[in-house]
Amino acid sequence: MPALNSPDCGKAAATRASWAVLVLAPLLLCAPSRAGAQAGAPPNPHAAQPERPTVATHAYTVAPGWIEVEAGAQRQQEGATADRLAMPVLLKLGLSRRIQLDLAPGWQRDAESGGARSGLTDFVVGIKWRLADDAPVVGAFAIQSTLSLPTGSPESGRGSGEAAMNVLVISSHRLGPLSLDVNAGYTRLGGESTTAPRDATVWTAAASMPIAGRVGWAAELYGYPGTSGPHGQPPVVALLTGPSLTVSPSLVLDAGAIFDVARFGGTAVYAGLTWNVGRLWQSSHRPSRHSPPRALE
Repeated sequence: MPALNSPDCGKAAATRASWAVLVLAPLLLCAPSRAGAQAGAPPNPHAAQPERPTVATHAYTVAPGWIEVEAGAQRQQEGATADRLAMPVLLKLGLSRRIQLDLAPGWQRDAESGGARSGLTDFVVGIKWRLADDAPVVGAFAIQSTLSLPTGSPESGRGSGEAAMNVLVISSHRLGPLSLDVNAGYTRLGGESTTAPRDATVWTAAASMPIAGRVGWAAELYGYPGTSGPHGQPPVVALLTGPSLTVSPSLVLDAGAIFDVARFGGTAVYAGLTWNVGRLWQSSHRPSRHSPPRALE
């Protein structure tokens, strides 16, 4: 439920955010990646590798044969009479040393003026392919391709009504205790939707680091550039930030807020978890050399 601010205000904010990304991106891409510094002990395949709560994902993959679940809730209120509650789920399964299967169902409830509508969102299935662990410039690099199935109601704002293909390029780096992820993506609908544009893009830059003991912190600037056509939308830019807590190596909790920069609407709050459930089958391969920077010893 984005707020419709004035066009000049939205364009100015989007321009400022775009300049911030242009300034930050070279620094993020030139930062040394983490993989080269981890030539010691092999990674723990049972350690959680959170992709939430940020829109950005990292380039790393779950160990072959291991399963990891992410789930959360996000609530955004618009004024005194309308709010949206979304509950996304992500199931991650390591298929091979460099390939991860993603399954992402979801549920959403929209309430306004005393009435409410709820149901499933579009179901997403995808593959993340980790192409490099420590390449020049891009560091750890992956491509994620997803197919969105129209299981959500477009009339209720829970889906587009059309199947869609998405391609996301992912670059991840480590600079000391700081983790950096830069993503860019493109989505193409399979047909004309009554509620969504045929083509859409996304950009995001996210960072996280430990701050005290088991507590870490994440911050992200992300946006959806404006689209054209009958269902075109103005640009949306938002800032996400919040803490995380490592309960155990396999379980990480998160919470925080998302603030409007341009046309995002009212402030949203979120909470969720990432749980590495365990191994489904035996494999001789280790996971990618990544675990989030969650603790300072």
